Amino acid sequence: MRSVAVFFLLIVTVFSGISVYGQENTPEIPPSDTTRNAAVDTLAAESLTVDSLVADSLGTPKDSTQVKNKDGLKAMVTIAAADSQVTNLKTNIIQLYGDAKIKYEGFELSADYIRVDQANNEVFASGLIDHNGKYAGRPVVIDNNEPPKAVDSLRYNFDTGNGVTFGIFTEVDGGFIQASRVRKNQYNEMSLFHGMYSTCNLPEPHTHFGIQISKGIVTENQIISGPAYLVMEGVPLKFITIPFGFFPKPNKRSSGFLFPTFGEEFNRGFFMRDIGWYLAFNDYWDSELRGTLYSKGSWETSVQTRYRVNYKYNGGFNINFANTKSGVEGTSQYQARHDFRVNWNHTQLQEANPGTTFSASVQFGTSGYAHNTAANASYNYEEITRNTMNSSISYGRTFADGKVNFTASMRHSQDMANQTLSLDLPTFSLSVASFNPFDSKDRIGEQKWYQRINVSYSLRGDNTLNTKEAGLFSKETLGQFQHGFQHSIPVSLSLNVLKYFQFNSSVNYNEGWHFQTYRRRLENTINGFEELRDTVQGFRRSYDYSVSSGLSTKIYGMYPKIGKIQAMRHVITPSFNLNYRPDFSDPMYGFYRRYIDSRGEENLYSIFQGSRYGSPGSGRSMGIGFSIDNNLEAKILSKKDTTDGGVKKVPILQGLTFSGNYNFVADSFKLSNINFSGRTSLFNQKINLNFNGTFDPYSYDQTLQRRVNRYALQDGKLARLTQFGLSFDYSLNPDANKSRQNGLDSLDAQKSNMTPEQQQQLARISSDPNAFVDFNIPWNLAGSFSFQYSNPGYRSTVTATLNVHGDFSLTPKWKVQFNSGYDFRQKEVSMTRFSIYRDLHCWDMSFGWVPFGRFQSYNVTIRAKASILQDLKLTKRNDNFGGF
Repeated sequence: MRSVAVFFLLIVTVFSGISVYGQENTPEIPPSDTTRNAAVDTLAAESLTVDSLVADSLGTPKDSTQVKNKDGLKAMVTIAAADSQVTNLKTNIIQLYGDAKIKYEGFELSADYIRVDQANNEVFASGLIDHNGKYAGRPVVIDNNEPPKAVDSLRYNFDTGNGVTFGIFTEVDGGFIQASRVRKNQYNEMSLFHGMYSTCNLPEPHTHFGIQISKGIVTENQIISGPAYLVMEGVPLKFITIPFGFFPKPNKRSSGFLFPTFGEEFNRGFFMRDIGWYLAFNDYWDSELRGTLYSKGSWETSVQTRYRVNYKYNGGFNINFANTKSGVEGTSQYQARHDFRVNWNHTQLQEANPGTTFSASVQFGTSGYAHNTAANASYNYEEITRNTMNSSISYGRTFADGKVNFTASMRHSQDMANQTLSLDLPTFSLSVASFNPFDSKDRIGEQKWYQRINVSYSLRGDNTLNTKEAGLFSKETLGQFQHGFQHSIPVSLSLNVLKYFQFNSSVNYNEGWHFQTYRRRLENTINGFEELRDTVQGFRRSYDYSVSSGLSTKIYGMYPKIGKIQAMRHVITPSFNLNYRPDFSDPMYGFYRRYIDSRGEENLYSIFQGSRYGSPGSGRSMGIGFSIDNNLEAKILSKKDTTDGGVKKVPILQGLTFSGNYNFVADSFKLSNINFSGRTSLFNQKINLNFNGTFDPYSYDQTLQRRVNRYALQDGKLARLTQFGLSFDYSLNPDANKSRQNGLDSLDAQKSNMTPEQQQQLARISSDPNAFVDFNIPWNLAGSFSFQYSNPGYRSTVTATLNVHGDFSLTPKWKVQFNSGYDFRQKEVSMTRFSIYRDLHCWDMSFGWVPFGRFQSYNVTIRAKASILQDLKLTKRNDNFGGF
């Protein structure tokens, strides 16, 4: 019934905008006219006047200005013909042949043949039989910027206001409507005869699945229909017939019932899903209230609200709650889980308030929501397997001609695997753009060295909390918020030295204002001495500063030609700096204290350790920092790429960087760890590879299980590899990802012209990774790999995961899609899914199969391609959700 109602509302949308109709049971073909005036020019155009009744009938808006001449005639109509024009003065009939057109204000009629009978105030238009015996040049009606409407022929009488069309064909919101005859009277009422609604854009749909309506009456506020029935593949299913129907047509959004879907799941039983009510409050916002019931006691409910104010802002929020029961009640395996999910997005348009920004992207809830509800029964792989949720609400404003910038935000980060939360409620920052305090506004010529001194300032405030998900709303947890302020004043100077060197010097000052500090102590308990950490409320100030000066340059190296390699260029960017930082653990600062641990050893700790801004560094540092960056690229002869003389530039290594620091005044371990990182692209940039790692230059004593102050070189080793990470993603056919992204970008560009209902449908499709199946891409294979190695000394760990997805076309109309993965540490296959798609031109059919795991299931779906018609679908699903 919902699909039928959608169909009739689409019928109204089409025909309510047509002001001129006309057609009979068969197209009227004008007889061959041998009396055409040969003297008529091949492109004749004439302006003729019509009486007021004619002008009104042609669609003059009620509030438009009407032009009258001395004879009382009201408006001007322009007519034209590309072939010829014949005027019979005796009968007062004008006949137009070949690309004939009539224009009147916002109304336009074009056809191969148009006849204007001024005596009877009637216009007739049709096509003509061409030299191949085919009916061509069908009339096309355009009225008030509406979509063009093609008909076989039409007749309209200006006196009576009656019009008849035959063979109308038009598109509305992705659907196509045809009707053998439509009549319109002077009361703006229309009668429909033999109408057909289809999702196919062909005159004779070859895979038609839609609704055939035999008779119907359309008025301003209602639709009355006679018998209507479904048609599939051109076969009428008259046993699925509605004998008659009555539908209100309020010409605006209105509240109404949302029809549910029915099915069965292995774990939760039979279900009635997404039953609800649509609330249309006004033109600016609406809501959907939905609920789902399961026969084994589980239930879900949701509220989805959308709002939009043109040229100002738009957004929406969803609130979902689920009560999921599994197992047999009364047994140890029985579980009842309560989960919720909240989403909110808000966008403020730039033109609404220049200089001020406000945006929101919020998503938070329980970590088990997507897993326990199978992502709202969508079985979306990415949603079910995601481990994090993040939210951000931000406000920004600029002052002083953009020199001062203020931002405030509230953030949320949630690790669903560990069930931990990190909250910033709120964080703000005030920053002043860098300036040269010693430069003069009236300066002429280049800056002197002291005029290049650059200063900036930033202020930051935080109120943060890190806690477990389960205790979020407890009184003890809410008292653990950390808050404070941080000031930063960097001063820098940059100069060119000896033409090839860049000299950089900087002084950095940071100051923190803390409202909590920490004390560590031992307490004698029944179980022995325990180390405790107390929080002390009250204001304390910390600060630190450092000085650094250094040089950097670039060294270019060229390698000789080798085979197809025409040239190789190696760019080395070394940099060295001298740095100094005092020892802020000195008692004179009061930032550090000592305590005796449970082993009787004295330990040094900072009272700011664990605070939002950390503690000033302990130990004096005066050393040399160094880094070496490498870029290596080659020019290779390419037969495929003829640009630039047939030479192709290929990156070999990008950003291969080694960095470290040597502290002259440290008591031990003077040399820091050596960090390295880099990236490259392989196979014509189809694989992007990134790597990073850490070398420890000191030895590790397995007996003591700690580092010792002895270089690994002394033990015959260059260094110890303590950490290494490698990741890459690949796409052997980049056109596939580009096609999907282009599809999403194209739909996003149309959002401003979509109704809230259409935007909702778009959101549902966009969340489905298999929603965009491009049959023009014959194959695709893509995936990613991540590898992490860690060996601090006493034990090494390795983690590795592989994810693969792709598709291939069996035939131009059949496509197979798959996605899977493997966790090498857990030694198990991740969620695997296979899908088979069949292109049915205006519809598509898909078969999805999850062969094993918690979400074992299969489903068969037939649905229309147009996003507005996604509710017109047939689904067969069998789920083993939660089975064993």
